[in-house]
Amino acid sequence: MDQEARLVTVDHAWSGRWSGRSLLRLDAHGVVFAGSADAHDADTLAGAELPHVPGTVLAPFTDSHVHLGLIDATQLPVGGISRVVDLGWDPTVASGWLGRSGRDGWPEVAIAGGLITAPGGYPSRAGWAPSRASLPVGGLRVSTRLRRAARLVEQQHALGASIVKVALNSDVGPVLDDAMLAAVVDAAHGLDLPVVAHVQGVGQAARAADAGVDRLAHTPFSERLDDDLIARLVASTTWVSTLDIHGYGLGGVAHETAVDNLSRFRAAGGRVLYGTDLGNGDLPLGVNERELRAMGRAGFGLAGLLDALAPDVAGPTGGARLPFTRVTWIADAPRASASSDERAAWLARATALTADELLAVALEEKTR
Repeated sequence: MDQEARLVTVDHAWSGRWSGRSLLRLDAHGVVFAGSADAHDADTLAGAELPHVPGTVLAPFTDSHVHLGLIDATQLPVGGISRVVDLGWDPTVASGWLGRSGRDGWPEVAIAGGLITAPGGYPSRAGWAPSRASLPVGGLRVSTRLRRAARLVEQQHALGASIVKVALNSDVGPVLDDAMLAAVVDAAHGLDLPVVAHVQGVGQAARAADAGVDRLAHTPFSERLDDDLIARLVASTTWVSTLDIHGYGLGGVAHETAVDNLSRFRAAGGRVLYGTDLGNGDLPLGVNERELRAMGRAGFGLAGLLDALAPDVAGPTGGARLPFTRVTWIADAPRASASSDERAAWLARATALTADELLAVALEEKTR
């Protein structure tokens, strides 16, 4: 697409709020939601027969927990995902993905780098993780370990990490002690980096809350959290959903525990991000209908699902980063009477399109 902006219309649009017939501005930089077509300046549209995109265009969808080293990243936009947060891989390899972010068919990419962990702790013995994905904090002296923790955070930041991940998985091995965990959190916050924790094992969610962790990489599933802890976590953390990794549609104890915890966290006002742990088992490359169905069971309506899928939308007219490199397109509109499962199925039909691809849809429609 050339630098000159093109206007197209669309039946329905969502970028923080719903609108009916709307205008989109397309140019070489991306897509901007330009407001209601009906309310737009009449002089702008006078005599114009604008190309039209059928169906619904929405702000870009994000999967906030993926492992790009285990999947074909180019398949994610095809399946409706425009942005991803990679939560653990060899830091040098992950840093290289930033150069492909939003290019060559890739989604936009943010990375955590490696997982800061205790010696011998998760994911050092996990089959999915390359050896350099584990960043152990060791040493005989406490002062040595504290310096090592801070240095690891600085190294991840220098490689392009926009979030720091710590492993608190007591089910499979040792975990960082309280002093080391606090040192990681302090170092990350000193660089304005949020901290996300893999929390697994009884008591680890409470430790994350005590340490000031900002985000949980998974909805807690090892135990039913009491209401007081839920309230503390609502005040201090964001959760990434990842419900479908428990049973892959078949359910089970961990799945039911996670759904229950997420339901109460959401009801208490907690902020939730859609995420799948993509690369972990039998998960679809794109919007995961089973994940959305499980979130529906936890009480999420369509508005809640969209807030979780598009967390970067700021305000009623557009996103925090404009223009959007890709937007979400679904060829029809949601039915007001749709059930929770039907809403999930509708969202799972999404694809992520660039400005050029969206214009091609509009021009194809015009020739029909």
